[in-house]
Amino acid sequence: MIGYGDRARTQCEVVRLFRETHPDLPPLNKGTISKIEAQYREVDHVRKVPSKRQAVVDDDTKLNLLLALEENPITPARQLARDIPFEMYFIFYSTEYYN
Repeated sequence: MIGYGDRARTQCEVVRLFRETHPDLPPLNKGTISKIEAQYREVDHVRKVPSKRQAVVDDDTKLNLLLALEENPITPARQLARDIPFEMYFIFYSTEYYN
């Protein structure tokens, strides 16, 4: 467990140290520390990362996409994006349920 300062600390030590250092803040638990540590190890920071929202696509665009895939199921996603204007990640979301 990475704490602050000059040495590594266990999760229990980090929780205790946080409570001593910041008595006015709500207390942390080991689960919170574990999530923060996992995020830090994954992306090397603990800032909040904005989540990607699912594209809002009208029914006509969905129908056009499904018809294009029905005609040629091996059409590359980039070609579909050129032919039918919509967000690229919607293609992968739709084709996941198509097969």
